Amino acid sequence: MKKIQSQPIAVLGAGSWGTALALHLSRQKQTVHLWEYNKDQAKTLQKERVNTRFMPGFHFPDTLQVFADLKEAVAGLQDILIAVPSKAFYEVLQKLKPLLSSSARILWATKGLDEKNCQLLHEVALSVLGKERAYAVLSGPSFAQEVAAGMPTAVVIASEDDAFIEDLLTRFNSNIFRVYSSRDMVGVEVGGVVKNVLAIATGISDGMKFGTNARSALITRGLAEMMRFGIALGGQAETFTGLSGVGDLVLTCTDNQSRNRRFGLALGEGKDLIEAEREIGQVVEGKRNAELIVRLAKNHQVEMPITEGIWEIFSGKITAVEAMRQLLAREPKTEY
Repeated sequence: MKKIQSQPIAVLGAGSWGTALALHLSRQKQTVHLWEYNKDQAKTLQKERVNTRFMPGFHFPDTLQVFADLKEAVAGLQDILIAVPSKAFYEVLQKLKPLLSSSARILWATKGLDEKNCQLLHEVALSVLGKERAYAVLSGPSFAQEVAAGMPTAVVIASEDDAFIEDLLTRFNSNIFRVYSSRDMVGVEVGGVVKNVLAIATGISDGMKFGTNARSALITRGLAEMMRFGIALGGQAETFTGLSGVGDLVLTCTDNQSRNRRFGLALGEGKDLIEAEREIGQVVEGKRNAELIVRLAKNHQVEMPITEGIWEIFSGKITAVEAMRQLLAREPKTEY
């Protein structure tokens, strides 16, 4: 066992994804500090040794420790993994800033954009914590429930710091959790953002019983949107044909473990936005990020008709039926 695995790691965010990653790491005999911001919930996790709310049935190994105090959770640690919803990302970084040692390194598994400044999350991290630190992002086709259950999974970790990537590969890689490396943080982040909106679109289509041909078309043309957008922001084309691009897109658009897909299904079945979101009961990142993607796309003069259509539904300009009809009625054009 390499040295890095003997050093504790903090996981900030005890939702389904944070809990699943904490379980995976702790099962590799690593000491994990899982931070839960709600003190009452943290006490429940400490007492019951299972996250009944978000990940029932998976008991915490002895190497997984729960903290309610952020300062205690990260004290003296070099590696910190953030797994909170995108709307809380900036706030968590602000709380972290005075607590970090000069050698602390930040990894996040959060997928989304910053609402305040319409930024990718690495841009938020740089603005809050500075350029001197090592940063990385983990993404790819990975439902939390299956990771917690120890089912085979492959993800990608992107960073511009080679030493950090090597240490993270050592931490995370196992015979059931395959990790690939990348230096394209922008591309990996963009894939994780856009796929959620496209999953809502395919969910709407399936909810309206449009069939598998329509679903396949939405996924394929959605990938084209993702690539145009990501390249315009500085991502690499090949990233979008990998795990964090087409891999995560196919997963999220085709399986009902996806909250975003289920949200779209509810809309396609005729439920309104409030009813559909209440039915999910957790954060729907695609709903939160659709407007931000459209704003960024317009700033970079990128055409994203599917994403724009979904935002028009959310803003009350058109119905889900009208959005799908508009997409089908678009003028024919060359594929790329």
